[in-house]
Amino acid sequence: MDELAERLKQLRADLEVAEEQCLHFEDLSEDARLRALVSETPASERQHRDAARQAETMARHRARLREEVRSLEQQQDELLDRFYSDV
Repeated sequence: MDELAERLKQLRADLEVAEEQCLHFEDLSEDARLRALVSETPASERQHRDAARQAETMARHRARLREEVRSLEQQQDELLDRFYSDV
């Protein structure tokens, strides 16, 4: 139970960082999109695609962390239920 709680604590901290990074990459992607619309150059469009790809990658990472946190919380709940049902 202690290991699970420690892992959950670490994952929540990682998720908090990932949330902040997602916001940052989404902002960069939006800025690049606007620059691409204004300049209409192949280079600006490429920068936009790269920024959007980075934002998508971070969003997938954040989703994996959320799922792992959810799974560990469920495991923790099940362990607590078993513990209290045996008492």
